[in-house]
Formats: sequence, structure tokens, C-alpha cells
Amino acid sequence: MKLVTYSTDGGGPKIGYVEDGKVVPLGGSSMIEYIEHGRGAERQPGGESLALDEVRLHAPVPDPQKVIAIGLNYEDHAAETGAEIPKKPIVFAKYPNTIIGPGETIVVPPITRQPDYEAELAVVIGRRAKNVRTEEALEYVFGYMNSNDVSARDLQFSEGGQWSRSKSLDTFAPIGPYLVTRDEVPDPQSLAIRCLLNGEVVQESNTSKMIFSVAELIAFLSEGMTLVPGDIIMTGTPPGVGMAREPQLWLKDGDEVTIEIEGLGSLTNPVEVL
Repeated sequence: MKLVTYSTDGGGPKIGYVEDGKVVPLGGSSMIEYIEHGRGAERQPGGESLALDEVRLHAPVPDPQKVIAIGLNYEDHAAETGAEIPKKPIVFAKYPNTIIGPGETIVVPPITRQPDYEAELAVVIGRRAKNVRTEEALEYVFGYMNSNDVSARDLQFSEGGQWSRSKSLDTFAPIGPYLVTRDEVPDPQSLAIRCLLNGEVVQESNTSKMIFSVAELIAFLSEGMTLVPGDIIMTGTPPGVGMAREPQLWLKDGDEVTIEIEGLGSLTNPVEVL
């Protein structure tokens, strides 16, 4: 099921699912509440299906408690940056202020002039997870999304290693357009993933090339923190980032970035440089 958070003219956010090019309302306004209560795909009484072009799609999970990101989780990406292959997952935070939905603008503030793109598979937790075993970890997943770990490289490397600061600027975590439930993604380690910049492919890989799998990441994280419904894990990016190119390729005003992961739709966001 492809779940969405959406609105219509003059209305507040609603939860629905996409079927045959239409949005079917499910009732309620909070995706996290929907995840917590585990409700099935029941049409809202009296609700009218709307064509996708009649609604505005928002970030599927706009208000998570935690956005946890993983660095250097593809061996060939680590190689292109000159970093050693990590022996354990590299964890940093992206805060909820970063989240935007499909079509919303990535706004680059004056404090950075090296904004970069990073296509990533995002995992949404479905139930409380603490000290989870790897073998059982995927049972705690609610679903998956496209995500873009936008990064200010000059802040990341010029201030003594400011990963969370450089990646937590407002609007620096586009997600969506859908939250695709776990049953539609039987193997998160076999998904084609790519990023397009102004229609040109700049990243293309497969989640099978992750160093640490989704299950391993959930188990590792749950050793030290309690994961709760709606928490988002951004699982790392494949090679092809702008920082590692020659010449380097930074996002510029008027650009359009698209993230595509097999089965998860297409997430496109324009760029505005202030």
C-alpha cells in the first residue's frame, strides 16, 4: 500500500492511499497515529477519492520523533570520498526541521555554498524497538520511502567534522512521495536506486551494495536507543555525489533533484539558493 499525507484547497492534512492514480481517504490527519494504531486500508466513511493532480502531497511522515542518518554505508561511496570502510555504522542526526515533501523547495541558505545531493532509502519504524535481533529487525519496519540527504559540504568539513549541523539545515531532507508498506517491499536489499539532477543521472546503484543492511542498522541502533513508530532511518548513499566529482558538482539555483528507488515512486524537489 502506498500511503500519503495530502491536502486539498483550504483543507488540513489527511491520510490516504494511492490506488489507480487516485488518492483514497483513510481518515485522520497524523501518519504517526495511523502507524501506531496499525489500522488497515479502510476507506473513510463518505470519503471521495481524488485524482493525484487534485491534491497536494506532503512529506508522508512530517513529524517524526527522530531522523537518524547513516554515513558511508556503500563501499564504493566510501572509496570515492577517500574514507576507510567503516567497521560499524556511522550514525548522525538530521532533525525534523529538515523534512519537506515532494515538490517543496530545497532552500540553500547563505552559510553554505557547497550543497550536495544524496539519494537514500529511508526506513520508517512501525513499532517500539529496543535490543532487537538482526534476524527479527525487519518485523519492526512499517515501510519505506525515497529520501534525499542534502548536505552542506563546506560546513561538514570546515568546522571540524560537523555532520549533524551540515545536514540539518531547514529543508535538507526531502522524503516521499509515498510511504510504501513493508509488504510491498519483500527485500529492501535488492532495490535499484538513483538520483537525477536536471534529468541527468548522477547516482545509480542498488541497495544490495550497502555495507550494513536495513536489518543490521535497526539492530545496531536499537542497542542504544528506543526506536518508536514514525522514526526515520536514512540508510546511506551510493557513489556519484557532487563532492566526489571532478569538477565538483554543487546544487545551484533553479536545479531540480529527483530521487528514484525501485517500487517507491519518484521524489522531485526544486532548488533555491539564497
